Amino acid sequence: MKKNLPACPVETTLMLISDRWKVLIIRDLLEGTKRFGELKKSIGTISQKVLTANLRSMEDNGLLTRKIYPEVPPRVEYTLTETGFSLKPILDAMFSWGTEYKKKNNCFLEEAAEPEANF
Repeated sequence: MKKNLPACPVETTLMLISDRWKVLIIRDLLEGTKRFGELKKSIGTISQKVLTANLRSMEDNGLLTRKIYPEVPPRVEYTLTETGFSLKPILDAMFSWGTEYKKKNNCFLEEAAEPEANF
């Protein structure tokens, strides 16, 4: 089934990752497979309902896969697909741009790891 996507490629990209939570989920999954609880803890202020909705949307769009293990309690793991991982250069560019913006505008710089460590 084909999806109706905007004609503009930039708009298509924004449609897939414009939610701030989705970008943070991708950031965390660039490091490797994560469980739901690990993602929730890493992202912080996101509610369980919103995280679940974003993960489902990203799975529907082919950005990540979900693996459910038949255990009690159930264990669910999320992994970026090749398509999801292909967003890495975009997040790297966002990291660099944000770092430069903070420097130029004398913003308080929180301690951050090198870009390779974050992505």
